[in-house]
Amino acid sequence: MERRSVLKLAAIAAVAASVGLPAVGPGSVAHAQDKKFTIALIPGLTTDAFYITMRKGAQAAADALGAELVFQGGPEFNPVVQVPVLDAVIARKPDAILIAPTDTTQLVEPLRKAHDAGIPVITVDTFIGNGKYQTGAGDADFPLAYIASDNVLGGRMAARALANAIGGEGKVYVSNVKPGISTTDQREEGFKAEMAESFPKVTVLETQFNENDANKAASQLQAVFARNSDLKGVFGANLFSALGAGNGVQQAGQTGAIKVVAFDAPTSIVDNINTGLVDVAIAQHPAEIGYYGVVSAYAHLTGQSIPVSIGTGFTVIDKGNVADPNVAKYIYSD
Repeated sequence: MERRSVLKLAAIAAVAASVGLPAVGPGSVAHAQDKKFTIALIPGLTTDAFYITMRKGAQAAADALGAELVFQGGPEFNPVVQVPVLDAVIARKPDAILIAPTDTTQLVEPLRKAHDAGIPVITVDTFIGNGKYQTGAGDADFPLAYIASDNVLGGRMAARALANAIGGEGKVYVSNVKPGISTTDQREEGFKAEMAESFPKVTVLETQFNENDANKAASQLQAVFARNSDLKGVFGANLFSALGAGNGVQQAGQTGAIKVVAFDAPTSIVDNINTGLVDVAIAQHPAEIGYYGVVSAYAHLTGQSIPVSIGTGFTVIDKGNVADPNVAKYIYSD
């Protein structure tokens, strides 16, 4: 076997072991040399640090495997914007598509076009349907795999962090984007479940939906505080929600009194934590998502079976550890 094949085999085997993938055999890798695979990554939006970091992880895997990575997306997290991008990618006929669907239902039929065209689909970060694939049930089970953080667990971690920050009792609420986004729906679900099960003295008020508008999230915080002068905390189910709520806390003169837990950790989170705008951030590991996405696609294209679900981890960041290099490495690139 040529040295290039040996290197590809070693790269896949190393990652395969880390995520429980079966090792790729020499015959598969040699066959893969006959064609340089093109793997397309369609993010939820191109300008977000989370997806920029995911792209870097995907590129690292593509470089190790000798694949070509195509990164193409829209400027906002919106199915109306994403579907034309997906159609354009399908027209390019890549060997596989990795995508963060911007809606659980509206992306089903557009992605079916890829599937019907013989292009394998793997969803990353977000999912279609209920995220349960290859079951033979439902109309959205055709993707090969779902690779993401366990967002229900992430919501539970946020609940524990916020409950600890407020002393285990008081009123809190969730600042969310809108219903129908798989990740933020699950974070809210996990947050509420953990509060109900573990913190009976914490009252979770009605969720406020901000349409990903930080200014709206700030206004909503002030409105909730006006109705509940004893408000103790807020969980921002995504970064815009958290930063908007944090600004609302500042504008209400309640910095330090109303605690803010954010989901996600771009570079700006360091200043936000140090200045007290945000008390705690739950960082995902998007580079791992992109890396495992490319490896899984490559493994499938070279005749290997892959898991239908791969989960990645979280890191909790606060003022006490934000300067620690072992923690800071999980802050997203921009």
